[in-house]
Amino acid sequence: MIQGNEACAEGAVAAGLCFFAGYPITPSTEIAEVLSEKLPVLGRTFIQMEDEIASMAAIIGASIGGCKAMTATSGPGFSLMQENIGFACAAEIPCVVVNVQRMGPSTGQPTSPAQGDLMQARWGTHGDHPIIVLYPSSVKEAFNLTVKAFNFSEKYRTPVILLMDEVVAHMREKVDIPAPDKLEIFERVKPTCQPEEYFPFGDAENGVPPLANFGEGYRFHITGLLHDKMGFPTLRADEILAWYERVFRKINSNLEDILLYEDVMIEDAEYAIIACGISARSARAAVRQARAAGKKLGMVKLLTITPFPDKHINEIASKVKNILVPELNFGQLILDVQRAAKGQCEVNGLNRVDGEIITPGQILERMGLKN
Repeated sequence: MIQGNEACAEGAVAAGLCFFAGYPITPSTEIAEVLSEKLPVLGRTFIQMEDEIASMAAIIGASIGGCKAMTATSGPGFSLMQENIGFACAAEIPCVVVNVQRMGPSTGQPTSPAQGDLMQARWGTHGDHPIIVLYPSSVKEAFNLTVKAFNFSEKYRTPVILLMDEVVAHMREKVDIPAPDKLEIFERVKPTCQPEEYFPFGDAENGVPPLANFGEGYRFHITGLLHDKMGFPTLRADEILAWYERVFRKINSNLEDILLYEDVMIEDAEYAIIACGISARSARAAVRQARAAGKKLGMVKLLTITPFPDKHINEIASKVKNILVPELNFGQLILDVQRAAKGQCEVNGLNRVDGEIITPGQILERMGLKN
């Protein structure tokens, strides 16, 4: 019986985390507390930084040195990290950033759940950039998706954001933690060529160039400026376009691997719910209640929210009468659902922002399916 935050920490260790830098902030602090005990025992590194800006900078540096690196925070700290997250996107540096959401803006309500950072996770840092955002709705998924976050980060040379709700982070559920040899762990692909032949930002068949660790004989330049295949700043339009096309291609050409979701009684559904996090748990209960009453309600629980499963949601929209998107904000996930549905059915939102979660009854009432 462990918390979602504890499961996240366990998942990070299992995935090979060897460097954590962070600053305590409710409701994510337990992640740092667990890792402060576990990592030193394993001969790995834990550092409490002076703030969240430094935390993000530290994990970038650790990753460049060859460590699997992670930080954890909540809303105000996540805002402070955005510039360095953008640097990691531009320099294609693998790292994992956990954001246990709380009510905002500003310091908001530290101990209450919210889902107000979905758009920030996607677009928080400036400029056009791809990124991967995962979202667990259970303690077990907090473990599994943390492992996935590290795998995706290393496989695609990109920051990965793990969003959690305060409720999932602090609830306790039974989790069977697999033995290390039962987990699929992806290790960073390193160059095999001679140092003088190495292009750290060159093209590759899958769009992901190998990444050499600093200190292993491969000297190369890293900058947040748009750069050529050697990493040096460039103003050449052809080099800039080639970089943009490659970094988007490495994500968009691997959607079958990256897009994670779970269909629940959706095959014959006349009505559908699209949800993530704690709202997906209420949605699942609503589906069970509706089916018991003979009403054909189904749902899609999103585990990857960025990139978005446009094709799958579009197919569902073509078959159902309407879609409901319950979320603890004034409407963020619904924007992606409406875009994917392309007007094929009605898409409505159910929004709650008072620090309480959405209930199954509220979902059924909003859909007109409550007895």
